[in-house]
Amino acid sequence: MPDNVLVAFDGSPLSERALTYAIETFPNAPITAIYVIDPIDAVIDAETGGLPVAEDWHENAKEQATRIHTTAADLATERDTELETVTEVGRPARSVLEYAADHDIDQIVMGSHGRSGIDRALLGSVAETVTRRAQIPVAIIS
Repeated sequence: MPDNVLVAFDGSPLSERALTYAIETFPNAPITAIYVIDPIDAVIDAETGGLPVAEDWHENAKEQATRIHTTAADLATERDTELETVTEVGRPARSVLEYAADHDIDQIVMGSHGRSGIDRALLGSVAETVTRRAQIPVAIIS
């Protein structure tokens, strides 16, 4: 059994399933839900919504992170589980891997994909990158 579990949580249905899986499969392990603010989103916002939209990206992203953490905490509370939440800024796969290495995580759990459509095509598969580069077990939930 792992001592510390990290769940990549972006609020998507698959990330909710990943968190539920982690809670049910590792009931005695501390669980941390990580949400990553990706600065590339500012570029996408500037291209699609113009500069005024892009100027507020970080504040909007922090507000979104708070909402996502609330969703994760509510899901954990419903299952009588304590949950730590963290927000990182950077490329999602790299941030998940760095957090795991820096915090003695020995199991990563994540959905097979969170984003869809054009974002997923442009940004690639975070789950695939984490799985290929992780030095610890990764459970992919689909």
